[in-house]
Amino acid sequence: MPLSAPADREPMHRRQIDMHGYRRADGLFDIEGHLLDTKSYGFENEEKGWLEPGTPLHGMWLRLTIDEDLVIRHCEAASDHTPYAICPQAAPNFARLAGVKIGPGFNRAVNERVGGVVGCTHLREMLAQMATVAYQTLYPVRRAKELAREKTTGIREKPRIIGTCLAYEPSSPVVKMRWPWLAQDAAAD
Repeated sequence: MPLSAPADREPMHRRQIDMHGYRRADGLFDIEGHLLDTKSYGFENEEKGWLEPGTPLHGMWLRLTIDEDLVIRHCEAASDHTPYAICPQAAPNFARLAGVKIGPGFNRAVNERVGGVVGCTHLREMLAQMATVAYQTLYPVRRAKELAREKTTGIREKPRIIGTCLAYEPSSPVVKMRWPWLAQDAAAD
């Protein structure tokens, strides 16, 4: 186990999130996520009555269909398990994400379209993780386009990932290894 040994404890809540990225036959990409919440104890739900331990409290699905530019072409949501009967009514509103680009300002755009009372907190929370899965899914496609553009134009662009985490700090050994020309350009400045 990568963490230190925990103190004595008992399980209370479990959230499972499973996400996948797919290349579609039509050239688009599907990013799918599933969220499942369960409790290790039984409890009374105001609307459903007694829920046995392990009964799903939240069971939700989200699919983003995106293009190579990370623009959402279609979004579909479904809620199989919710604490209240009204909750699934938020799922169709996620279609409002069509046209939003995954990138800077994504979270703000999500909140403008499905924030507050028109959306679902749990589905919205999944979107940030799904954006990361979208980047990971499209990496080889976007990298091949970048290399082809560099070969054609002779221009190397600074990757947008620079400065987003410790490994991609501009002077890190990882950046120097992956993009040695950035270190050379910095030395020339």
